[in-house]
Parts: sequence; C-alpha cells; structure tokens
Amino acid sequence: MADVLGARADRDGSGRFEIRFSGSGGQGILLAAAIIAEAAAAQGEHVVQTQSYGPEARGGASKSEVIIAPDEIDYPEVLTPDISLVLSQAAYAKYAGDTAASGLLVYDSGLVDPAGAPGSWKLCGLPFTRAAADELGKTVVANIVSLGALVAVSDVLPAGAVEQAVVSRVPERFRELNAEAFRLGLRLAREAEPAAPSA
Repeated sequence: MADVLGARADRDGSGRFEIRFSGSGGQGILLAAAIIAEAAAAQGEHVVQTQSYGPEARGGASKSEVIIAPDEIDYPEVLTPDISLVLSQAAYAKYAGDTAASGLLVYDSGLVDPAGAPGSWKLCGLPFTRAAADELGKTVVANIVSLGALVAVSDVLPAGAVEQAVVSRVPERFRELNAEAFRLGLRLAREAEPAAPSA
C-alpha cells in the first residue's frame, strides 16, 4: 500500500502540504500531530501546528492540524487537508468532509465507517486499535500505530525521521513500546492491499 499519493500533494504549486488528525479526546491526536511536526522541522521544513477540542474534551471530537511547506507559511489555517487521519466516527462526521477532492483518508477500520466518502478520495482503513491491543497489549498506542500507517501510505516524511520524533516525544520508559507501535503501523500498511478510491 506504499506511496498511494505518489508525488507529494501540491495543489497550488507552493509545496504546501496539509494534514488533519482527528479523533476523540484522549486518543492522542495532539501527540501524533506534534510528532509529525517535529519530524518535518528536523527535515528542514517550515511547520505550523494547531489544535482544537470540543467542549466535551475527553470523549468529544477533537482535531490537530499540521502544515508543512518548504518556505515560510503565510496562512496557518488548514481548510482542505491533503491527508485526514480519523480515529473515531464522531471525528469522521465532523472533520473528514473537508478533505481535498484527491486526498487520502487514513482511518481506524474498527472504529470508523467511511460511509459517504467521495469516490475521488483514496482510502486506507486498518484496525489500529485492535492491532495495538492484540500485538502490543496496549490500545493507548493506537495513535502511534496509525501514524506509522500514514507514513507508509504517503510520502509526507521519511519513516526514519518520524520514528526518531516518536522516540523523542515520549517518556524514556515508553520509548520502545511507541517505536514498536510505529513499526507495527508501517507493517500493517505495507502488508495491506493498495489503498483504493472510495466506492
């Protein structure tokens, strides 16, 4: 399933690339976005990261967004993300619809039904939470598993750079668990069927 986006999305020729992470409060959406932002900055890219939470906080739909660009970012708001990572049905309903017409939707297939997804989207649905439970015994790292899959199916950043950011963003005692979770996501995506346009 690797590299389903082909060349890095670049709708206006600026090199700007937008990713939206969304899910329920407590699913680690902010951490996943921060890891991508840190990895991009380490690669010499300009980066802006923002986040917002509904009034429900834990359990309510939340999002965090990252913009990556080779030059200074003069407009720091994501309107039509090139990639949307969705970890809950509520987040799918609230945020996924903004995804670019030719964008990539990466979602937890055990928690999200992408009903009504436009036919032009590329879909990558994998059981992140179940895999984290079954293979690592910890559902709390499902966000990191999903991050590995996102990296595997897009050319947004090198996997090694993102794994290094994963390790640097978590407490030392959890580094190996999170590195394993990231590599699990890479493997799940690479072993899956190619991402297909939605029906």
